[in-house]
Amino acid sequence: MSVLPRVTAAQRRARLVRRHLLAPSVRERTAEAVAEALIGLHATDPATVFLATAARMHRPSVAAVERPLYDTAAGAPALERIRCMRRTMFVLPAPLAPAVRSATVRDTHRHRADTMARLRDTLGWDERGYTAAEQATLAALTARGEATAAQLAADIPALREQIVLSPGKPYESRQRASASVLGVLAAEGRIRRARPAGSWTSAQFRWAPARPLPHLPVAEARTTLARHYLAAFGPVTVDDLKWWTGWNLTDTRTALAATGAQAVELDEGTGYLLPEDLDAVPGLPEPGAALLPGLDPTAMGWRHRDWYLDPDHTKALFDRNGNIGPTIWWHGRIIGAWAQRPDGHINHHLLTDPGQEARTAVDDEITRLTTFLAGTRVTPCYRTPLERDLASNGRRTARNG
Repeated sequence: MSVLPRVTAAQRRARLVRRHLLAPSVRERTAEAVAEALIGLHATDPATVFLATAARMHRPSVAAVERPLYDTAAGAPALERIRCMRRTMFVLPAPLAPAVRSATVRDTHRHRADTMARLRDTLGWDERGYTAAEQATLAALTARGEATAAQLAADIPALREQIVLSPGKPYESRQRASASVLGVLAAEGRIRRARPAGSWTSAQFRWAPARPLPHLPVAEARTTLARHYLAAFGPVTVDDLKWWTGWNLTDTRTALAATGAQAVELDEGTGYLLPEDLDAVPGLPEPGAALLPGLDPTAMGWRHRDWYLDPDHTKALFDRNGNIGPTIWWHGRIIGAWAQRPDGHINHHLLTDPGQEARTAVDDEITRLTTFLAGTRVTPCYRTPLERDLASNGRRTARNG
C-alpha cells in the first residue's frame, strides 16, 4: 500500500502567502497580475475588487484598478466582470473569462424563458413585446455608448413598467422591467457593466454593449478552470473544488482527474496538487500582514478552512449566509478583523495575540489602507457581527489566546 505525500497545514499557509500575494516581497505591480494570481476577484460588492487588489499591490491606486476594468482603448477591458462560480459576480482576466464562463454558467435559455414568463404573468408582455423591448435597449446602448438603467428607462417606455415582487408579503417591493431585461442581456454576455454612476464603491453601474464571450467545450473548460484553481489554491480537497465552482460531485471528480492532479495527505483527508507543484513546497516569505476585505477570494477560497481559520472565530467573522467580513491575516492565518467607523477611521480587533512583530505589521497595513482610501468610506455589502461592532465602537484590544 503506497503512502501519500503529506502536506502540512504550515506548508499550505506558506504556499497561500506566496501565491495569494500576502507578503510585501510577493506583491504585484498591476491589478491584472493580482486577478491572474487569484483566478478572479469576488465582485458582488464592488469595493471588494478594489480593496482585494490594493492589499496585494506594491503601489495601489484606484486608477490602477479602474484602468483594466473600464478602459476599452484596446478593444475590450483587460478584466471581465461576469457572473460565474456559484452564480456569483467575479472580475477575471479577460483571456481566462471564456473558459470560466463555459465551465460554470448553466443554460441561459432557461433564464430567458423564466424572465419572459414572469413579465408575461405580471405585465402581460408577449414574446413579441419582450423582443421589441430588448432590441430597443440594445439600440439605445449602441447610440449612447453606455447608459444607466434609469437612462435606458427614460428612453424606452416599456422598461419603466413596474413589477410587484412578493405581492402581499411584508417585504413586497417594486422593480422596473429594465432590471429583468438587462439581467438577461448581461447573463448572455451581450451587454457589460461599465463605470459605476458614482464612486468606485457604487453598485449602480452604467451598461455598455459587449461581444458575447466565445463558448468552449464544457469538459475542456472545466479542466482548464480546475487546473487554474489547483495552481492558485492547491492543495485542495474534492469538497473544496466542488464548493468553489458550484459543480456537482461527478463533474468535479471528472475535471480533477483530467488535470492529472497528484493525491496528497492533508489534515482533513485526501487533497490534490498539480504534479509540477508536488516538490515545490515553498518556504514562508518574510513576515507579512494583510488587511483583506469582506468576500476576499482568499478567505472564500476553500470549503474546509481550519488550517487558516480557528473554528471558534467563525461566528464573529461570517454572516448567517456564510459570507466573510473584513479580516486581518498574519503568516497565512486569519488573526482578526477590521472595519471603518463613520468618520473613516479604521478600527481593528485581534482575535489572538500574534506578538509584537505582527502587531507592528498590522499597524503598518492600517496606515497603507488609510492612504489608499483617501477619505473614502466603505461599508461591506454583507455585515458580520464583529465588523458591525468595530464600525460602531472604539478600537478593541487584542485578547490573548
